[in-house]
Amino acid sequence: MRSSHPIGIFDSGIGGLTVAHAITRRLPHENILYFGDTAHLPYGDKSAAAIQAYAVKICNLLIQQECKLILIACNSASAAAFELVREYVGSKAKVMNVIDPVIDYLGEHYARHTIGLIGTKQTVNSNVYRKKTDALEKGIVLHSLATPLLAPMIEEGFFNKNISQAIVNEYLSDESLRGIEALILACTHYPLIKAQINAYYGGGVAVIDSSEIVAQSLQGYLTEHHLLNRQGLVSNEVSNEATSEGLPRRQFFVSDYTRSFEASTRIFFGEQVRLEHYPLWE
Repeated sequence: MRSSHPIGIFDSGIGGLTVAHAITRRLPHENILYFGDTAHLPYGDKSAAAIQAYAVKICNLLIQQECKLILIACNSASAAAFELVREYVGSKAKVMNVIDPVIDYLGEHYARHTIGLIGTKQTVNSNVYRKKTDALEKGIVLHSLATPLLAPMIEEGFFNKNISQAIVNEYLSDESLRGIEALILACTHYPLIKAQINAYYGGGVAVIDSSEIVAQSLQGYLTEHHLLNRQGLVSNEVSNEATSEGLPRRQFFVSDYTRSFEASTRIFFGEQVRLEHYPLWE
C-alpha cells in the first residue's frame, strides 16, 4: 500500500461523516473514500451477524479501491465486526475502529472517575466499552444507557429544537447516569446534539466527542506506520471526481440514495457533498 492511497471510512449511514469531517480538517492532504450503508441503517438494532455480513461486503469495495486504512466509523459496527474485519482484510489494509481511541483517551485522562455512556442498543448491549475499560485496570466506573431514539431523530433533522431537547433531557435524567463526571457520545450522530447535552449538564459534566479523538488517533497511527500522505495541496473543494493533480480526492458513496440523504450531508459534514449511489446488494 502507498501513502497516497485513500483512507476508507464506512458507517451504517451518513452519521460517520462527523468523523470524516474531523479527519479532513486534521489531515487535509488525505484522499478519502466514504461509504454509508443507508440501505441497512440503523445498525443499532441489527444482530451482530447481520452487521458483520454488511461490513465484509463494504470492505470488499474499499479493498478494491486500494484503501490503505479502513476506519469503521460506527460504534455498532466497531463493537460487532472489528475483529472479523481485521482478520478478513489481513495485510491488504490497516483497520481502525472508533472505540479503541476513546478507551485510550479515558485511560489517559479519567482514571478513577465515574463515566457515563450513551449509544445504540447494539453498542450498549455488546458491553464492549465496559470490557475494555475494565481491562485498563484504571479504576474507571462506567454507566451505560441505550438511547435508541437519538440517531433517527438526528437523521430526520430533529435536533436543536424544543422537542429534541425534551428527548435528550429525558434520557440524561435516567437514574443510571446519576453522579457521572463525564459522558461518552458513543454514536457518530451525537456530536450534532452536543450543545443540547451541554445545556442539560450546564458545564457540570465533561462531554467526550469521539470524532476529534478518533481523528487525532488516526493521524498518530498513519504517522507511526509511515502512511501519511505528504503529497498535494490543501483543497477546500469536495467532489466525487478526481481533482486537479496534487489535490485530495474525496468520494462519498451510499448503498441507497435519496435526496433527503444528500440534503443531510451538510449537517454531518459541515459542507455540501455529492453522494453517489453504489448498490452493493444488487
